[in-house]
Amino acid sequence: MSRRVWLAALVAIAVVCVGGVAATGAATQSVLVVSEDGDDLLVTPVDNGTEVTVEYTHSVEKTLVSDVYAVDGDRLTMTRMEFSSYGAGLPSTVSVTEINDRYVYYPPERHYDPLRITTGYVADHDLVVGDRRYDLVDIADGGTVEISVETRLRIPQW
Repeated sequence: MSRRVWLAALVAIAVVCVGGVAATGAATQSVLVVSEDGDDLLVTPVDNGTEVTVEYTHSVEKTLVSDVYAVDGDRLTMTRMEFSSYGAGLPSTVSVTEINDRYVYYPPERHYDPLRITTGYVADHDLVVGDRRYDLVDIADGGTVEISVETRLRIPQW
C-alpha cells in the first residue's frame, strides 16, 4: 500500500472514531472558574437561566453585597445587585427598589464573557451557582479568576 493511501486510510479512521465519539457524547453547558494561569478551578453544570451570584462583604460598610447574573447562552447577563447600605462602589445615583430591608438595583442589560473577579479574604467572596455555594476565595487561593459559561462535549467513558 502506498504511503499516500495509508495516510488517507488513517485520516478516515480518525474521522470515523472522532465522529463516533462526538455522536455518542452529550454537550453540557457549564460555569467555569479559571485561574490566571488558565487552569480550570471549578466546572459545574448549568442550564440556560440558572442564577450565578457573586457574594461578598463590602470592605467599608461590612454588609453583604450580591451581584446576580443569569446564564444566557454562552455568557453571563447581570440581572441585579442587592445590598444593605450605601458605600463606595455601590450605586447611589440610580433608582433602586427596597425588598426585605435590602436595596435592589436592576442595571441596564450587560453581558460578561468572562466575568473577572479579584477575590479577597476581607471580602470573603462566595460563588453561588443555582443552589450550590462555593468558597471562591478558597478555590482561587485569594487570586484573580475568570468566570464564564462554556458548552463542552462530555465524552462517555468506556
